[in-house]
Amino acid sequence: MRTASLWPLTLLLAGAAACAQTTGIQRLAWLAGCWSLSNGERTVDEQWMAPRAGSMQGMSRTVRAETLVAHEAVILREHGELIDYDVSPSGQARTVFTSISIGDTSVVFENLQHDFPQRVAYRRHGDQLLAWIEGPRNGTLRRIEYPYQRVACPG
Repeated sequence: MRTASLWPLTLLLAGAAACAQTTGIQRLAWLAGCWSLSNGERTVDEQWMAPRAGSMQGMSRTVRAETLVAHEAVILREHGELIDYDVSPSGQARTVFTSISIGDTSVVFENLQHDFPQRVAYRRHGDQLLAWIEGPRNGTLRRIEYPYQRVACPG
């Protein structure tokens, strides 16, 4: 008799868990934080703010021998069920890529009208974040990877 009375509670908790599924920009909360990669004199830092108001803001800079050589600003925005990756790279026109795949620790954005890259992607594994860009270049598929490590955020 006592066991039977737990069924309503079990159903209530299962329903609450189903309602609590992550949606919108919250699906990319795993990206938040500071990430860095260094090889030789080149360092690339990327930082992402936590999700808020249907968006995440990111920025990156590439430094070579203490000289800033590239930077970009990114805003991730909810666009219905999809997420837009709105990027403004240094010296280039603003471009918007739209999510084509969002997993628990990965995301792929695509814009087939853009020359290069046509895809921007991230995959996290613990304190490692693999970012890559890819698309056709000179008749072949080219992929450039950025293997980041989590670092403490400065400030």
